[in-house]
Amino acid sequence: MAWLVLVLSGLLEAGWALALKSSDGFTRLVPTVTFGVLLVLSMGGLAYALRSLPVGTGYAVWVGIGAVTTAVLAMIWLDEPVTLLRIGSIVLILAGVVGLNLSGSGH
Repeated sequence: MAWLVLVLSGLLEAGWALALKSSDGFTRLVPTVTFGVLLVLSMGGLAYALRSLPVGTGYAVWVGIGAVTTAVLAMIWLDEPVTLLRIGSIVLILAGVVGLNLSGSGH
């Protein structure tokens, strides 16, 4: 259950990051409120997951999921550049998250 909550919390991290961008420096009400709600849910899920997962692995997975999802969605929705370096960097983040999980510290 902790892993499922952690993955969902990582996806919520991407949501609050995108809402933060949309809030235009907290000047737009709906994106600002969305940011706050998603931030609390994401952090709450992370806190729940870390009750049974090692902090190093759990936090890295949470950040990795959030970073990769945010980067991909920004390239799709916000017209951020799609370059080989960006794609390669995303692959390296994924490799690091998988490597930490496979290292056995999360089991």
